[in-house]
Amino acid sequence: MSQLTICLIIFAITVIGYCSGKLSLATFAISSLTALSLTGCLDAKTAVGYFANGNVIMIAGMCIVAAGFNRTAFCMKVADKISSMSKGNMAKMVFGYVLIGMILSQFVQSPVAVFGIVAPMLAASAESMGLKSSKVMFSLGVTTIVTCCTLPVGAGATIAAELNGYLESYGYLDYTVGLLDPMKARLPMLIICVLYCGFIATRFAPDEPVIGGDMKEVKKAAAKAPLNNFQEYAGILIFFGDAIALMFAKQLGLENWQVTVIGALLMVWCGVLKPKEATAAIPVSMLLLIVGALGIAGALSSTGAGELIGGMIANVVQMVGGNSYIIGLIFFIVPFMLTQVMSNRGCMMIFHPIAIATCASIGANPVGLMILIQAACLSAYMTPMATAAVPYLMSYGGYDQKSMIKQSLPLAIICCIVSVGWIMTLYPLVKKLVRNTRFVFLASFFVGNSFVLLRS
Repeated sequence: MSQLTICLIIFAITVIGYCSGKLSLATFAISSLTALSLTGCLDAKTAVGYFANGNVIMIAGMCIVAAGFNRTAFCMKVADKISSMSKGNMAKMVFGYVLIGMILSQFVQSPVAVFGIVAPMLAASAESMGLKSSKVMFSLGVTTIVTCCTLPVGAGATIAAELNGYLESYGYLDYTVGLLDPMKARLPMLIICVLYCGFIATRFAPDEPVIGGDMKEVKKAAAKAPLNNFQEYAGILIFFGDAIALMFAKQLGLENWQVTVIGALLMVWCGVLKPKEATAAIPVSMLLLIVGALGIAGALSSTGAGELIGGMIANVVQMVGGNSYIIGLIFFIVPFMLTQVMSNRGCMMIFHPIAIATCASIGANPVGLMILIQAACLSAYMTPMATAAVPYLMSYGGYDQKSMIKQSLPLAIICCIVSVGWIMTLYPLVKKLVRNTRFVFLASFFVGNSFVLLRS
């Protein structure tokens, strides 16, 4: 039996385990990591290395910083202020935080970091309004993931250069990606995601946590005696200083995990948290889930599962001919599904060459397909394997795998329709297709948006 087959079997058992609810997600994740290393699907040193992954360390540090911030009176004051501004309306309150998350996601490339910054305040606002975190956390978490780096600021300004690098690497220089092309292509999805998460997503969210999470321990660590003036101001300054440092981490020559660890240490050194409180704030089960999920994603990449699927797609594309929308649908759905179980970077590396080769063979414009693939790969929010932000979100909201899929599917369908329709109209493979379809699609697009707005 090949390692690819073994890897797929272990992956299937893991997914079934996640959905069964028989044991904790962390138990299944670490069991899978162990099985992958024992069967040779994953090198033992590589498997151990996931425990020291930057995202794992960053989340641990961010949780300590958040616990320190939660101890300050400022956090509750902000929450009360936002609650009063929303006049007790849950949709208005959630929409406000979704907007904050979207804006920060344009400057901080890590959805994990953005979620860690905003989630404590959203949790406090929800509590002040008598709401459970399970009702609101999905909206914030998904927004930080889907809208990341859409606008040409911060890391978003480098996307065009990255895509042009693919074109140059594969020698297809007939077309180039402009600086504003990724923004123009992804902007409708950003708008719809913000509107959906702000006004509609809460309808599908559970009123009560489905599973208990490590965030209970974080809240216990924060629920202590009031701080003195020095500790109060220190907690506030450290939290917002950490948030600003994350925005400019590259300029400072620091990694994101270094920023959060420094913030965590400062919370202890300044007396905002005692060492035992800081330790209690670290969500061990969530971190183990992330480690296991990273291992599964890495094994799927290293054993060639992605390349196998990519080759199958290439054959299908040849069969459907040059229809922009059918090809676009294929190049969105398959990377979208694959990025739920492996790294988005790995997915892009698999599908960008296939898209370029496909377009080169028919003399077509690859820009739309490349941006579409990137949009699909950045929409990784359905499973713990998708991105480190998802286990963080699941723990904060108390979601199991079934509840994540239930909440994710409506937005996934909307994102697929909007992204494929808009991008393949804006950047068709063959220009002659525009005359026949542009007016019809634009009309349906705006009608659909009007319907969403009326519903909200």
